[in-house]
Amino acid sequence: MVRIRPARTEEGPELSALCLRSKAHWGYDAAFLELAREPLTITAEMIADHPVLVAEGPNGNLLGTVSAMPHEGSVWLLSLLFIDPVAIGMGLGRSLFHAMADLVRQKGGARFEIHSDPYALPFYEYLGAVVIGEVGSNAIPGRKLPLMSYALI
Repeated sequence: MVRIRPARTEEGPELSALCLRSKAHWGYDAAFLELAREPLTITAEMIADHPVLVAEGPNGNLLGTVSAMPHEGSVWLLSLLFIDPVAIGMGLGRSLFHAMADLVRQKGGARFEIHSDPYALPFYEYLGAVVIGEVGSNAIPGRKLPLMSYALI
């Protein structure tokens, strides 16, 4: 049984490592991952200041995470949705996405903006998000990412 719950501030290092493992799963090389390390870091401050959820396995192991933060008005930026490679394909990404959508709706959010990794694009489209443009990567200079939108209401 997997449980979705709020992250605890002391879980930041473990969640950051999970994000890097998940990113590496898609074949990115060591140089790319090193550039992505800081943007994929989940700090205690982030957990304290913004919603961060985790998927916790039956043994207390962390299998996935997602975060969101207010962006502009009722628009929230969905970020750091990552699943440990051992759990990819179990539906945890979908469960975390919907749990965060419910939480953000309760906080008055009307829409997610998503800066999607190209490998995650089909996943977000499956959930109903649509591409609305491009955005620069916060990790790799000159790299463009799909900019997506998902209506919460």
